[in-house]
Amino acid sequence: MINISFARAVAAGALAAGLALASLPAWPQAYPNRPIRLIVSFPPGGTGDIIGRIIANQLSIELGQSFAVENRSGAGGTIGARDVVNADPDGYTLTVGQTPEIAVNPYFMKDVGYDPVKDLQPIALAGVVPLALVVPPNSPFSTVAQWVAALRANQPLTFASAGIGTPGHLAGELLKLKLDSKLVHVPYKGAGPALNDVAGGQVDFYFPGYPGAVPLVQGGRVKMLAISTAKRSPLAPDTPTVAEAAELPDFDFTLWAGFFGPHGLPMDIAKQLNAAINKVIVEPDIKAKLQLTGAAVSALSINQFTIFVRGEIDRYQGIIKGADLKPE
Repeated sequence: MINISFARAVAAGALAAGLALASLPAWPQAYPNRPIRLIVSFPPGGTGDIIGRIIANQLSIELGQSFAVENRSGAGGTIGARDVVNADPDGYTLTVGQTPEIAVNPYFMKDVGYDPVKDLQPIALAGVVPLALVVPPNSPFSTVAQWVAALRANQPLTFASAGIGTPGHLAGELLKLKLDSKLVHVPYKGAGPALNDVAGGQVDFYFPGYPGAVPLVQGGRVKMLAISTAKRSPLAPDTPTVAEAAELPDFDFTLWAGFFGPHGLPMDIAKQLNAAINKVIVEPDIKAKLQLTGAAVSALSINQFTIFVRGEIDRYQGIIKGADLKPE
């Protein structure tokens, strides 16, 4: 026969144990356990959008969670960056940050609402690409030499950019200063709209990121006259550089993209993302896709990427000061 007092004691002990377990905090689930929001601060079709989507698609497989890419354009990329700065630092809101909103506009425009060094956590470099000098298909310029001659002759020309403070904007402003040209800047809200208007002949030239220009060049919608880097690109070895054509050795512009999270992002999550991104970008098929768009990839540690970003900030401040550009 079962001892009733003993049975009651066992039941009471089980109840007490259950209550004790219920009062313990839930063990945190492994990251990530839900979809990740990935903000691109410019419209679809630009360099960061193309690179970000290529990497995000593979990251979904690598991390087992989907990446929802969201284009939040405007104000030279600072609107999208501000969204990430103000997000919870839990790893579920990230951005593909680019040269404009990270290295230029916070120090060039007034009151952008964040400091990229203090308010964003660098995670990993995604890729670095050259800019391409493109003109409309019916442009009178068939060579970069003809284009340079027009600039030196003070022919009034308009140039597009993906927004104020973008490398394409600064490239045009440096030409205006160095060649004493009558250039008029026409800013757009992203590379896609700017490229469309160049293709339609509404603007005389533009320096988009190479990835965004390639499909339009191949489709005959724009003509590519030159590359923006100091040395010729291995992707287009027969295409001259603006530096050599205009005899401007300091004309060297690129556009880079990297992953960032809000300040306060736990370092273990940042390191997990860094390892996953670095693994993805060197996978042969992904690396090939990125290189086809013109992106050079480098697997950098968080510390190395942080040093890279701060070096870019310093470099662009030097260009702004040298070209005597004023904050807008």
